[in-house]
Amino acid sequence: TNSNMAGIPEEGSLLPPDHITIFRVFCISLSAALASGIGATPLLFASHFSPKWLSYCNAATSGLILAATASLIKESIQDNLVASAIGMLCGVIFMILSKRVLDAYEDVVPWNESLDSATTHKVLLVIAVMTIHSGAEGVGMGVSFGGDTGEMLGLLVNVILAIHNIPEGLAIALVIVPRGISPIKGVMWAIFCSLPQPLVAVPAFIFVEVFESLVPIGLGFAGAAMFWMSFVELIPEALSKTHNKKGVYGVILMTLIVMVVLQEVLLQSLYSHLVDNTLPL
Repeated sequence: TNSNMAGIPEEGSLLPPDHITIFRVFCISLSAALASGIGATPLLFASHFSPKWLSYCNAATSGLILAATASLIKESIQDNLVASAIGMLCGVIFMILSKRVLDAYEDVVPWNESLDSATTHKVLLVIAVMTIHSGAEGVGMGVSFGGDTGEMLGLLVNVILAIHNIPEGLAIALVIVPRGISPIKGVMWAIFCSLPQPLVAVPAFIFVEVFESLVPIGLGFAGAAMFWMSFVELIPEALSKTHNKKGVYGVILMTLIVMVVLQEVLLQSLYSHLVDNTLPL
């Protein structure tokens, strides 16, 4: 028995049923990716970001990312502990090397004249990490369509990840918009960071037996990279921009708890509806 991103066992062959087409897998996973833009839309109505507001934005982003990290690592460990550990180690190494590369190019010219070099590096780091993390989730999306229960399970996993993408889109926008990126571009970048989901889901669906073994490594890698980004980049900056340290920790804890509870409630609710055939397949 193999585990999957929804924590539901698969039975029988991993090969997908004949009526599940590549086009259908791509469209469903693309719809899930586009949901990231919904999360970024509240920033369209924000016009000014003070240092204190930026601090709380970083704190909220950290809480959202840590909740997603916990989910990724939990699924990864449940699937394969050794592969998960390898993925997490690679994720930490990747983040350390990425930071060194960015620091070595301090004089890089920002793509936005309103951004200084340090801010550009942080924006690039967040976009890179969230994009890689989406690729790991894309593997789970494609693999979930395999096996005897592929149609129901694939839809379940993609609906869950679509809802999961909404606060992640908000997290991305909360980092880049207060730093000078326009709100419209913030929405576009949020969607961009999720585009690897459909792009990776298709080959994962086609070569399901190969990609199935890569799921715990990919999730472990993404989880460790996101954890590193929160504790090394976002939380220290949040604490540095305000004297209200308790407020920062409060925002982190509140968003973390809300996100974890929301994920669990939605997972159980959606699974119950799909099992009862109340959602169209």
